[in-house]
Amino acid sequence: MKKNSKQKILASTMMLLGGLNAGTAQSLDRMIWYNEPQQWAVEDGTLTMAVTPKTDYWRVSHYGFTVDDAPFFYAMYGGEFEAEVKITGDYKTRFDQAGLMIRTDHENYIKAGVEYVDGRCNLSVVVTHGTSDWSVIALDKPVESVWIKAVRRLDAVEVFYSFDGENYTMMRNAWLKDNTPVMVGMMGACPDGDGFTVRFEGFRVKHLPDRRRTEWLEKNRE
Repeated sequence: MKKNSKQKILASTMMLLGGLNAGTAQSLDRMIWYNEPQQWAVEDGTLTMAVTPKTDYWRVSHYGFTVDDAPFFYAMYGGEFEAEVKITGDYKTRFDQAGLMIRTDHENYIKAGVEYVDGRCNLSVVVTHGTSDWSVIALDKPVESVWIKAVRRLDAVEVFYSFDGENYTMMRNAWLKDNTPVMVGMMGACPDGDGFTVRFEGFRVKHLPDRRRTEWLEKNRE
């Protein structure tokens, strides 16, 4: 009887741990769609998305319109973290784009990744707080894949890019309200074209200890 009880407790514990692991953002099958596309698949930790045509994320500035209708696959996070993903896209029409997005709501978000403009791929970051801005780094030659990493610390997000997943270069430092839960995930947009396919691999979100709390603990050691 005791043996059976122990076995039941062990089995319950393993199920609980498995559920906790499955509930993290890295478990793509537990993530949520905003503007779910008609075709997508998750297999072996990779998200493949057929990006919905005539969709984008942008607010007001320069173009005079607001759109918030592109596919976004996300999980919720509070506090400070590091997010990373590898992006491989079949970009073909002006403004085709794919990347990592951190979003508070429809007026506050950061999207960073690759955007196809003037016949070439660019590293691209859009920061939106009420209105959107856009910064790009033109690539001299096509690249098969790009890794994007975003680090949220206090009231700022640092965005980095890499061509090998190991050596990263910072491309943007942007303000984002701290102590506020955010959506973190993968987005694709196709404002002008008929859609394209993009693949996201190795998506992960790593928790970082809260900097203010860490500093307080250092100053108030027993």
